[in-house]
Amino acid sequence: MASAATIRARPDPVKGSKARPRGKILAHRPPTGHIRPMSVTFKKMNGLGNDFVVIDARTDKIALSETAAARIADRKSGVGCDQVIVMEKGEAPADVFMRIYNQDGGEVAACGNAARCIAYLVFNETNADKVIVETKAGLLRCTATGPDITVDMGPPKFNWQDIPLTERMDTRFVDVKLGPIDNPVLMGPSTVNVGNPHCIFFVDDASAYDLEKFGPMVEFHPLFPERANVSLAQIVAPDAIRLRVWERGVGITKACGTAACAVVAAAVRLGRTERQVSVMLDGGSLSIDWRENNDRIYMTGPASLDYEDILEASYFEGAGP
Repeated sequence: MASAATIRARPDPVKGSKARPRGKILAHRPPTGHIRPMSVTFKKMNGLGNDFVVIDARTDKIALSETAAARIADRKSGVGCDQVIVMEKGEAPADVFMRIYNQDGGEVAACGNAARCIAYLVFNETNADKVIVETKAGLLRCTATGPDITVDMGPPKFNWQDIPLTERMDTRFVDVKLGPIDNPVLMGPSTVNVGNPHCIFFVDDASAYDLEKFGPMVEFHPLFPERANVSLAQIVAPDAIRLRVWERGVGITKACGTAACAVVAAAVRLGRTERQVSVMLDGGSLSIDWRENNDRIYMTGPASLDYEDILEASYFEGAGP
């Protein structure tokens, strides 16, 4: 079997169209002046198993459409990943701009695990111990902390319009019920925005529910106009949470940094945990610290470079501008 570093994945030329509706494409900072490449070098990276195809377009600009991103991310016919990340030149004071495409090709504003991976690359280029990553959700300040990376994810948002929801309600317990009307299986989740919308069900056993079934039901619930990431959170101790995540546009993922931040914010808001919590995901643990003195959430965890390879031009053919 070939080693990971020598694998050259090729797309199925008929792949690319997706039946599932995509998330809202954000208008801020559109890619401009890009050209379609003949072939592109990429890095395969992961943060606790949340995996990425990272393309560096800071020098050589590329045109990456939703269709091309979905082809690359396809685990059957493409390289396979949760998100495709494009590094672009950042606007001062940022060191780099991070553009994020989900597995279905839809562009999103934030990804905590990807921010650590991009910071990892810039740390190695510059030998600096602090990096600012620009995203559509704002600036993420990243700091090297021993073998891990800490990302300042900013303050959480709880207002119903900031989630956003389609109607006004208390975001500590929103009106979402799954299962029989008279005996729902899941109900009354909390909602938080940490760069993207999260819907969190606090449960006694995170493994006892069919997330593959319930995840898409909540993701596409009419209450969430931009869809939602869906979490099952089990309070293990005042400083520990077990978390499983259905990520919008992706599905079940091994880890989600923004979900880990969101669940701690929601748990603290409900008086269920302390502000410093270890969040245990399928891929490993993240340390989350929602600081009372400045209302900002700090996420600490690892980033890994798996291998480098080439994306052939066929990924981009017929994929539009």
